[in-house]
Amino acid sequence: MGKTKAKTKTKAKKYKSFKDFLRAKDIKVSAKTYFVDAMGGMAQGLFASLLIGTILSTLAKYLGMADCYPIVRFAHYLAEAGKLASAATGAAIGVGIAVALKAPMLVMACSAAIGMFANAYPGKPYAAGPLGVFIAVIFAVEFGKAVSKETKVDILVTPIVTLGVGSLVAYLTCPGVAVIMNWLGNFINTTTQLHPFVMGIIISVVVGIILTLPISSAAICASISIAGLAGGAALAGCCAQMVGFAVASFRENKWGGVVSQGLGTSMLQMPNIMTHPQIWIPATLASAITGPMATMIFKLECNGVSAGMGTCGLVGPIGCFSAMSESGTLNWFAWLGMFCICLFTPAVLSLLFSEIMRKLGWIKEGYMKLQS
Repeated sequence: MGKTKAKTKTKAKKYKSFKDFLRAKDIKVSAKTYFVDAMGGMAQGLFASLLIGTILSTLAKYLGMADCYPIVRFAHYLAEAGKLASAATGAAIGVGIAVALKAPMLVMACSAAIGMFANAYPGKPYAAGPLGVFIAVIFAVEFGKAVSKETKVDILVTPIVTLGVGSLVAYLTCPGVAVIMNWLGNFINTTTQLHPFVMGIIISVVVGIILTLPISSAAICASISIAGLAGGAALAGCCAQMVGFAVASFRENKWGGVVSQGLGTSMLQMPNIMTHPQIWIPATLASAITGPMATMIFKLECNGVSAGMGTCGLVGPIGCFSAMSESGTLNWFAWLGMFCICLFTPAVLSLLFSEIMRKLGWIKEGYMKLQS
């Protein structure tokens, strides 16, 4: 009898406070957790499903034109793979967010189901999409983590709580999210068509800055369904930041810096930006110029997640190629535009602006040195 009471008392004192409970469950309620880590997981999920699916489908389209049966057959398989990858977008985002939030395996598996549901809910004429998944899965994962391994019937309790909370949050929030995101996307895309110069500058600068910040520009672009000229402006801004920092910091980081920033991410410069914010000026000025060039001169188009990826793995240019081939506007001038906007112009402008600032003493040797 005394041993039973001792065990009960010990179990009651397992968590001394609510903070102790959250710490034990690895639940960290902070802006970084949800808007950096979770959004990064969301971007990874988008990349592994919708983006790759689009690339495979585009490749299959052109391979299917070949006058060779094995190649045509291979193109058919690629098309099917691309279709399936795109269809799994919600599940991939759900798993990506769950991994980023360090969810247990059972919770992670449930997150895939919640992601599938939230991505498509409420249905026609438009669904909540990635942002709906983002909101629903965060709540589902955190509540799932809270009850995980707290009972002897964990195999039942954890999935029921995770799926129950996630589906309830999706049911309450997704219809509103769908309406707002659809309106915001239409507003941005339509306004860019009506005012390509002003919106070209605004979108290019804002999305480019978001790309360099520890926030996922790809996830944001996908959430608002950015498309057409607005997507081209977003692509211009992202490329300007990545190529701009790669070129402007060449004397400090050499070719390793070109690859890590130009094909990786300009986010690597954030520690230096926090110390010397003026190093952000050259790439940002370049984006303010290349944005309206993309919308007014070359009329580049890009859709969704690709628009927020920039030159990362050359995903942005590939997405631009895919969007323009889809709309029938891909020609030699579009190829020239992709070269100028994604590589040449931001490299030249960023180098020019950074060298002027170095001459003025605003940027000094070592300011853009990447931390190893």
